[in-house]
Amino acid sequence: MRRPSPIPRSSTPAEEQELSVADEFAQRRSLRERLIPGTPDPLTTEDVVSDDSETLPIAPYLGTWGRADSAVPLAADATPARPVPEPSETPSRREPLSPRDLWKATRARRKTLRAEIRRFTQRSRRRRLTGIAITAAVLLVIVGSVGAAYSPLFAVQKITVAGVQSLDASVVELALADQLGTPLALVSSEAVKESLSAFPMIETYTLEAHPPNDLTVRVVERTPVGMLDNGAGYTVVDAAGVALLTSAQRPDGFAMLEIEGGVESPAFAAAGKVMRTLPAALRAQVEVVTASTPNDVRLRLFSGAEIAWGSGEDSALKAHVLELTMATSPGFALYDVSSPEAVVVG
Repeated sequence: MRRPSPIPRSSTPAEEQELSVADEFAQRRSLRERLIPGTPDPLTTEDVVSDDSETLPIAPYLGTWGRADSAVPLAADATPARPVPEPSETPSRREPLSPRDLWKATRARRKTLRAEIRRFTQRSRRRRLTGIAITAAVLLVIVGSVGAAYSPLFAVQKITVAGVQSLDASVVELALADQLGTPLALVSSEAVKESLSAFPMIETYTLEAHPPNDLTVRVVERTPVGMLDNGAGYTVVDAAGVALLTSAQRPDGFAMLEIEGGVESPAFAAAGKVMRTLPAALRAQVEVVTASTPNDVRLRLFSGAEIAWGSGEDSALKAHVLELTMATSPGFALYDVSSPEAVVVG
């Protein structure tokens, strides 16, 4: 006959508390193993303190983890976290790139590099393009102007002669007719000079182009100072001795020049300067001009009055003083203006 098992004694409150703490640690260890496999258990049998050792109460030092009501049970449908793959002992090797992939990569790199270069040089390129545009515009204007100036569109169609007094303007224009049809920019000054050389009365001239088709020749005539008796006729000359007119009969309106030494002498230069300085109205009253030396120029008027001029110096002042004196003291036979500050009449 079997002996009946002894009735287990009831556990004390301290034992029940120790069992609840042990169950909680077991749940935590099970949860850790599920979430992170292979994690070592921080609580091993070596850490268990024997019953004979004096220990402090566990619950006050565990905080909320030491209470049985604070344990968080693991849900039944909880999915364990993905295990962290262990690093491979041998690194994986990439497959070698094909030539086409290398070409594409190189092309993309070059394209990116070009884009960066264009972005950083945009301002300088804009300035360069602006300069090129301005230069091209200036060159275009210059080329267009030169081309138009030398084209038949700007050919001479009308010639006008201005400044003539004793000459006939139509005769001078006819002499310049060979310039008709020539572009204004190609009108030759030498050709015009050669055409005007047939007119001794013309001393100087200037050319004025009036686009698109007009050419103006502005002339300055020589000033006749008198005429010389050459024995066979009379020659009208200017202050430089240039022959302006030759006639067998004595022409009207010109003073007779009686100069010792001819047109090449200093006396003629002084007399010519005096006659050229005289106002036109007073010059027309002179009948004879005599000069034996440059300091002895004398004038005889058609009225019979005689003027002692002296040298050719201060001729403009002497002419002005003579006009005033003759206006305020008319009818005298002699007017001496050789010293314009002290005029003598008699």
